[in-house]
Amino acid sequence: MDDHGDDHSDDEGRVTAPMQEFSTSQVGIGFAVLVVGLVLTFGVALTLA
Repeated sequence: MDDHGDDHSDDEGRVTAPMQEFSTSQVGIGFAVLVVGLVLTFGVALTLA
């Protein structure tokens, strides 16, 4: 078993995803991916129904 220890001296350099900043263009890309996913999901389901 690996011993990682409890030394947290390097935690200052760590940044988790919710703490990272994002740009407006990244929000737009995420929204576009959401719309395409919803259209594919519900569009295919409604087409086949």
